[in-house]
Amino acid sequence: MATTERDLIPVVDYARASADKRKDEHTVKDQQAVNERTAARLGCRIVARFADNDKSAAKESVIRDDFEAMLKVLRAGRLADGTPVMGCIVVADDRLIRRAGDYERFVDAITYQEGRVYADKRGFKDLYSEDVESMGLMGAVISRMEVKKTRRRVRQWHRTRAERGTPPAGPRPFGWKEDRVTLDPVEATLIREAVKLIFAGWSINSIVREWQRKEVKTPRGNEWIAGPFKTMLKNPRLCGWRAINGELVTDDQGEPVVGAWEPIISPEEWQALQAIFNQRKGKQVTKYGIAGPLPLDHREHRYLLSSILRCGRILPDGAMCNAKLRASWQPDRSTHRYFCRNKASGGCGGLSRRGDKIDEFVGEAVLAKLEQRTAQARQDVGPWPGERELKELEEQLSELRARWGMRKVSNRLFFQEVERLEPEIDRLRAERERHNLTAQQANADMSDIRRRWYSETDEDRLDISQKRAYIRQALHAVIVHPAGRGFGGRAGFNPDLLELIWRED
Repeated sequence: MATTERDLIPVVDYARASADKRKDEHTVKDQQAVNERTAARLGCRIVARFADNDKSAAKESVIRDDFEAMLKVLRAGRLADGTPVMGCIVVADDRLIRRAGDYERFVDAITYQEGRVYADKRGFKDLYSEDVESMGLMGAVISRMEVKKTRRRVRQWHRTRAERGTPPAGPRPFGWKEDRVTLDPVEATLIREAVKLIFAGWSINSIVREWQRKEVKTPRGNEWIAGPFKTMLKNPRLCGWRAINGELVTDDQGEPVVGAWEPIISPEEWQALQAIFNQRKGKQVTKYGIAGPLPLDHREHRYLLSSILRCGRILPDGAMCNAKLRASWQPDRSTHRYFCRNKASGGCGGLSRRGDKIDEFVGEAVLAKLEQRTAQARQDVGPWPGERELKELEEQLSELRARWGMRKVSNRLFFQEVERLEPEIDRLRAERERHNLTAQQANADMSDIRRRWYSETDEDRLDISQKRAYIRQALHAVIVHPAGRGFGGRAGFNPDLLELIWRED
C-alpha cells in the first residue's frame, strides 16, 4: 500500500510478467515500482495491486484471474472492504491487453461511472474520449498482429532447428546428460532394458512399478508413472529422429531427419515398439463368443488368472455360461479357488475349481507356447522382403513431388498419382513395423523369463502383473469345463477339462 492521504485519487495497479516461465516475479515487482512512482507524480495513491505473472494476454485459452478480478473492482468502484477505487495505473498498454475484446471490456469497466482515471508511465489517458478509445482499440489490434507474427517466427525457428537435427530446447530428456546430446549411461541402459521387456511381453505398468521399486526418478525428480513413461517411449528421439507435435520431421526425400545426439535404440527397434503400442489393444472372447477389445489391467490382481478364466458349464438352454470366473482364498485348504458367480451377478453359480493347480498348468503351457513361438520366429525371421518395393514407391513419390508438385497445370494428374502411391507406401511401412517387431520378439530370452517365473526370491521373481502380461500375449481366454461336485472335482485335477484359446496373431 502507498500513501493514504485523502486528497489523492485512489487507484489500483496492474502488472504482468512475460508468459515466458523463465522470467520470475522480479519483472512484476519492477512494474509495480514504476506504477508507484507514476502514482506519486500524478497525485494518486495505490489501494490495491493486481498481477498475473507468467500468463499471456494474447492466448484465448489463458484465464488471467487477477485481470478478471480487477474488472469487477473497477465496475463496482470499490474493493471488497469498501475502499473506493477511481481508476487504474499500468506500466504500458501491452502489459494490460493484447486482444481487442479484453480492451473493450476494460474500457467498459473503467468508464462505467464518470470521473475515472487511467494512466501509464507517460501520464493520464482520457478513455471517455472516442478518439482515445479508438486509438487504444487499434493498438490492441496491432499488438495482436505482432503476437501472431512472433508466433509464426517462433514456429519457423523450431521447424528450422528440427530440419537441421538440432536438439530441442526444454528440460533435460531422460536418458541424456544436460547437454541433451551425450547419453547418460545409467538412464540409457534402463531405457534399453525397458524396451527389451516390452518386446518380451511386459506391460507398461509392470515396468513402471519396477522402476518405482528401484526409485528411478524423472529428470525433474518425480516418480515415474505410466503416462509420461509411455510418452517417452513413443518419442522418436530415442532412435535419433526428430519430431514436432508428434509428427516426424523429414527431408526433401521423405526420409526422417537424423538428430545431432546419440541414439539409445535403433530405428528398427523404435518402429517395432510403436507397432506394439498400436497392436496392444488385443482381443478377448466375450460372453457371447465374440472377439472384442481386450480390457487393460488397471489394478494389481491377487490371482494369476482373474478375468481370464471363463465358465464352460452348459446351461439348460444348451448355451455355454462363459462368465468370467472370480477368485477367493480358502483358508482351510491353504489355496484359492476360481468359481462362477451366482445367477444374480451374471453367472450360473455351478462351477468351482482349485486355483493353484490351474495356475500351474496354464503358466507352464504359456511358457511352452512362447518358447515354441520364439524358436519358430528365429527360424523364420530374415530380411524384410518388401524393402525394395517400398524404396521404389518412395522414390516415385519423391520424383513426382519434385517434378509436378508446384505446377498448377498438372495438379490433377499429380494428385491422382499421389493418391495411388500413398496408401501403398503406408501399407508397406506398417508391414515393415510388424516385421521389425517379429525380429525383436525373436531375440527375447525365454530361458530367463522361465527362470524368473519360478524364482524363489521376491526381488527376482516375476510379479502377478508381469506374468499376466505374458499370459495375455499368448491366450485369449481359458474355458474351464465342469468336473463334478466338490472343490476341484471328485476325480481331482484334470487338465483335459481346461480349454486354452490361443492367440494366433
